[in-house]
Amino acid sequence: MLLLGIDVGTSSIKASVIDSAGGACIASAQFPDTETGIISLQHGWAEQSPEMWWEHVQQAILKLNASRKCDPKDISAIGISYQMHGLVLVDQRKEVLRDAIIWCDSRAVPYGEAAFHAIGEEKCLVTLLNSPGNFTAAKLAWVKENEPHIYEQIDKVLLPGDYIAMKFTGAVTTTISALSEGIFWDFTKDELSADVLNYFGFECGHFPAVHPVFSEHGLLRTDVAENLGLKPGIPVSYKAGDQPNNALSLNVLKAGEVAATAGTSGVIYAVTDQLAHDRASRVNGFAHVNYTPQDKHIGILLCINGVGILNRWIKNTTGSGTSYARMNEDAMKVPAGSDGVRILPFGNGAERMLENRDTGAQIHGVDLNTHTAAHLWRAAQEAIAFSFRYGMDILRENKISPAVIRAGRANMFLSPLFAQTFVNATQVPVELYNCDGSVGAAIGAGLGAGLYRGTEEAFSGASPLQLVEPDNRSFYDERYQEWKELLNNSLGNQ
Repeated sequence: MLLLGIDVGTSSIKASVIDSAGGACIASAQFPDTETGIISLQHGWAEQSPEMWWEHVQQAILKLNASRKCDPKDISAIGISYQMHGLVLVDQRKEVLRDAIIWCDSRAVPYGEAAFHAIGEEKCLVTLLNSPGNFTAAKLAWVKENEPHIYEQIDKVLLPGDYIAMKFTGAVTTTISALSEGIFWDFTKDELSADVLNYFGFECGHFPAVHPVFSEHGLLRTDVAENLGLKPGIPVSYKAGDQPNNALSLNVLKAGEVAATAGTSGVIYAVTDQLAHDRASRVNGFAHVNYTPQDKHIGILLCINGVGILNRWIKNTTGSGTSYARMNEDAMKVPAGSDGVRILPFGNGAERMLENRDTGAQIHGVDLNTHTAAHLWRAAQEAIAFSFRYGMDILRENKISPAVIRAGRANMFLSPLFAQTFVNATQVPVELYNCDGSVGAAIGAGLGAGLYRGTEEAFSGASPLQLVEPDNRSFYDERYQEWKELLNNSLGNQ
């Protein structure tokens, strides 16, 4: 049987079909070919159109069908991975009320901070595992105060994956994992947080029915199936945020296992069986895909907003049409340490690991007589690796010290320079796998539809392509300390 996985990313939609029997990816398609933009009406704001996501999902599936590598009528289940923390609002007709406020939007920080203090910092950390911060609940509070005419029309509050599943099926559901990433879930009572709802004045009826991540979230509508060449009535049997889904795709499901990704944003995601929280909510705990009230698997998520987006900005600004591959080649010709050029990559909204501060991206140490674009290209990759090291040290404070990290050979990990620099900076080996979010979502669909006996069967064919180990620890530790001093000065910590 074939399985369809959809990955709703910030920059594009990717669709993949896998064979459930062996897990092989048969066909993949991405839409659009160029990176989707972010609507930023004011500094610190970030929005995208949910209708655009749905249009791009359909186009990705049609593009996949056009490859003729598989018969779409043989697809038996659909899984969805989606960008986390977004706010999608629909009315009683299931029509979108406004553009989605997405993960890197910073406008709601004051609302989350006020809730953190009013509810009680210790209570939030114990029950929610987080400060309300800049997550979905705080974004909804911003809408409630600033756009009351929109708020009054709300029938359901959705995460991006809930919306795409609704468009496929007409059914409106959510999951504990989704509600936890929105900071709506009380882990001590395993129910919607009365503290959050009461403080912000939200209504319980605004939230969809809660289903397990691996379960039926509705059946494919006949009209949608006809438009997309699919079989009517097949289930959407899995949906999860992109980082829990990335962990699933790497078979990171047990306590102590750790995954990483370096796309538009960067993430280290560690699984624990403890209801853990960071003292300052610099890293965040959410219900993992295999969380149940009886078997509490928590994903500890370190998120860095300014990762691949910095590499893209550097490319667009200085690359003059140069490919990423050529940039990597030229960057490798520059000595390690970039001859003193230093970059702070934090130019994509408030950074949680910096306690919701926004330093903006910064470039330091440029000598106009000696430095070239290639120096900037290498310095950008080193800066991103150093930001991961900064976050890894926070995870170590929280008793998470992985012996190895698993990552897909995708996005920035396609660069041998970045992969080696990441390992040297964090001082943790990395196993690289041939996987991505859409393939992970397809595997999740198979698990949710009961086509696998369990995760061991689903991942029986998975093996690493490469192990990257540290080879220059002391040099990069010195460079990291210099970079960290620059960051601390920028933050006013010294």
